[in-house]
Amino acid sequence: MSESSPLPPVRLTSEAELARDALATPLLSRAARLARWAGPDTRVGAGGELVEEQLPGAADALGLTGDDAAATASEAWRVAVDTGLVEIVDEEEGTVAAGADLALLTSGAPQDVLGVWLTALETVLADASVPDLDDLVDAMDGGGEIDFSSLDWDPEAEAEFLDGVLGNLYLLTVSEGGAGESPVPLPALAASMIVPDDMGEPTNDVLEQVSDAMMRLDDQFRLLEPVGLVDFQPVDETLMADTDEESSVAADEADVSRYGMVRLTPLGLYGLRARLLESGLTAPAVGDLADKGADALLDGTAAFPPTAARAETEQWLARREPLAAARELLAAARGGDAGAPLRRLHCQQALSLVGLAAEPALREVLDDAELGGLARVWLSEHGAADVPPPSEAMIFWLTIDTIAAQLAAEGNSAELQGLVEGLAQQHGGFFAAAWRVDHPATPDVLEAMGRLHPDKKVAKEARKAAFKARSQQGG
Repeated sequence: MSESSPLPPVRLTSEAELARDALATPLLSRAARLARWAGPDTRVGAGGELVEEQLPGAADALGLTGDDAAATASEAWRVAVDTGLVEIVDEEEGTVAAGADLALLTSGAPQDVLGVWLTALETVLADASVPDLDDLVDAMDGGGEIDFSSLDWDPEAEAEFLDGVLGNLYLLTVSEGGAGESPVPLPALAASMIVPDDMGEPTNDVLEQVSDAMMRLDDQFRLLEPVGLVDFQPVDETLMADTDEESSVAADEADVSRYGMVRLTPLGLYGLRARLLESGLTAPAVGDLADKGADALLDGTAAFPPTAARAETEQWLARREPLAAARELLAAARGGDAGAPLRRLHCQQALSLVGLAAEPALREVLDDAELGGLARVWLSEHGAADVPPPSEAMIFWLTIDTIAAQLAAEGNSAELQGLVEGLAQQHGGFFAAAWRVDHPATPDVLEAMGRLHPDKKVAKEARKAAFKARSQQGG
């Protein structure tokens, strides 16, 4: 993901809801319980870990049983220490006390709770990039140092791989027409990191890499689920077992869910967005512009998908009196810069959500060279009386402005091509008049019409008109 290209806006639930979700996650709730369980007799090692003889007591305090009880308790303790729910009082004695941040979970603001959760998330993400403990023990040399070369493991590359996977999962979730709230198959997520975009049929070597990556992700998402980042359905273990029943396995291969499914939770979306912002990426959220001016709204939603742009505009309008909002939008839509036509298009779309209360503001700009055409369209669509007809000059100006906005929004789309063909067909002398239109975008619009029109004769007319327009503007 490029730092200069903003991601699609994400719709987040309220911080209060997210904070409740954070407190309910298995890992943070266990960490908090252990912080309250710890007392004067609790002892930790040099790294802040619970001493081995106290792990059974910690597991009992959490109501854990079975082979993984001690490991689960140890993980929760580490999160308690890393998040400040527990503080080391005396490193030599190994004594501990409740940390200052423990009170935040019960009396802090939602942002305070989410801050603690984000720290817990970083701890778990770091753990998820580390090889299996048995592999680490095997890789230790005689001096107790880890021989990374024997592990075939690069800590930085592993962390970057996981960050890339989570970035792709975030993008799939927030993109219009993407996964949304639906789970993503693990093979597809692994392939998004391995298979080159320009590769047609993946080679056997690439497929093997995808399979290996899928199994790594299976382990990692198992670790990330308890912190509330994802909802995860692991890979069906029967797929990994040697079996002679190849026919039954083959029959089930169409069920992609057996290969693992993952989706970001609302809390996970919040957490990944926070990490993306921290890394310098532009990751907007719907509602970011609600307290900003109309200029920020119209410019900011320029790159938004239609559904997100409408949601952002609705939040912006909800904070304002309708007539005042209409006047502010119209004022922000003025301008002769390259972005102005798209601002006016978004202004028109925003005004469609205001209703009849906006009528006085639209009547005020009927004589405005830049807004008069837009105002007449709005008033006519809303059944207003006494709407003065536009002059021919205003019609041509609005046409150029509309096409310029469409070019900025969609490029050379099929819809725009249809509009261009229709204009040339309905108005035989369109290009003879259009090059004279006093609009900064006239030359570029006419050049685009020349590219888009399939008829060579009409396209040539458009290019000639574009040349005249550029000469008239001194270009």
